[in-house]
Amino acid sequence: MSVRKQQLLKQHRRTKRLVMLVIIASLVVVGFTAPLWLLPPVLLLLWIVHEAWFADHLFYSPQDDYQYRFPEHIQPQSVRSVNGRWQLDMESLPQQATVIVKVQITSSWLGRWFDPYICVGNDQQTFERGAQGVRYLNLTGQADTLAAEGLPVQGRFCSIATNIQLYIFEPPSPVIDNIMILAPHADDAELAAFGLYSSAKNVSIVTLTQGEIEAEHYQRLGLSQQQAAQLKGRLRTWDSMAIPLWGGVPQAHCVQLGYYCMQLPNMAKQPDLPFASKQSGEADIRSARQYNAMQLPADVTGVPTWQNLVADLAACLMYFKPDVVVMPHPEIDPHADHIATTQALFQALEQSDWRPQRLFLYANHLHDNDRWPMGHAHTGVALPPAMLELPADGLFSYVLSDQQQLDKAMALLMQHDLQPAPPFKQRVRRMIQQLLTGRRWPKTGDNEFLRKAVRKHELFWVRDCIEKE
Repeated sequence: MSVRKQQLLKQHRRTKRLVMLVIIASLVVVGFTAPLWLLPPVLLLLWIVHEAWFADHLFYSPQDDYQYRFPEHIQPQSVRSVNGRWQLDMESLPQQATVIVKVQITSSWLGRWFDPYICVGNDQQTFERGAQGVRYLNLTGQADTLAAEGLPVQGRFCSIATNIQLYIFEPPSPVIDNIMILAPHADDAELAAFGLYSSAKNVSIVTLTQGEIEAEHYQRLGLSQQQAAQLKGRLRTWDSMAIPLWGGVPQAHCVQLGYYCMQLPNMAKQPDLPFASKQSGEADIRSARQYNAMQLPADVTGVPTWQNLVADLAACLMYFKPDVVVMPHPEIDPHADHIATTQALFQALEQSDWRPQRLFLYANHLHDNDRWPMGHAHTGVALPPAMLELPADGLFSYVLSDQQQLDKAMALLMQHDLQPAPPFKQRVRRMIQQLLTGRRWPKTGDNEFLRKAVRKHELFWVRDCIEKE
């Protein structure tokens, strides 16, 4: 977890504790004048209200504008709103263009209690409760209809201002390129890019860690913490090599580097020192490399150091020679292992003689909103909250067919880390939210990523890879 994410979480918990103290003090005062038997049902009611409407981790004001800027050559086009339809004064839009619409929305009073969303064409995209200000809708996949006849648009629990701007991004589709995907953990490639990589002809997937920690689920089998972590590491190592075959990527194009979960940031700070697993007791990364089809520099010693990691990634660049590298977004995704993954890749580029043309950046986590993409599974993916100004990147949104969405859900269900049932408290919270706020979760499974990741769009930020001087 990044420093900023930790600060936001501390502030959120501090605010929640203050609110709870105020509520408890108010109940104590009321208790002197009201019957004591009222206290338990009042507390229960307050808890239900909290679970239904105040349990989201939202670390910013929903009334703030999203702060996006795009490359200078991406100039906005005006969109007309006529009788509930958006219409564009263009006969056609470029094929496979990524189309983003900037809108100003205002939640109604009901939009403070229910998730506001916008129905546009055959899609709907959801925003924060009480959302007010600038937001960005993703119309990729509906560009032809928008240009030809317009798209019907309706805000539910929110209204949309008539000042609408459209941005058209035309990066070459990476489907025809040689793609290398960097996955900090065994499910990151599938979460971010299953639709993309299952459509491409030349793909390699490099997974950096075994993902062995937080193995309490396996301790229920009677295993110690160390044994459970070892088992989880073996399972997720197997996942990283086997599950991509479901998307058409052969095992020979998958590489497991075998470093240890949540140790990458420590390795980056002290590049010469080895960092063993925090829980499995293992310190030799070669135990996770038995299925690799290629030889790597760290195979010689098996020592988990940052220097070895960077050398391994440089070797993967030379071996696969990718045109496009797909990896975590260094400014948006706050997971510590994800941030370290991008750092390692940039250092590996300095050591390697091979240079990819473009970087496609993904975000499987956010700093300030744990529900994004908001709304139901199988709907579109709007741009995520951006409260701090980001680099002016291009955008690429890959559109998944219904079959690809189903295949992606099945790929996620194969991931051992996404199979355990949610905690009891989370299951109760979902039931309350479903009954009182209309939220729904997919029938494919209980893990939250089956709601967040199985969508009509996969979203990437695009950067050119600068040549070495």
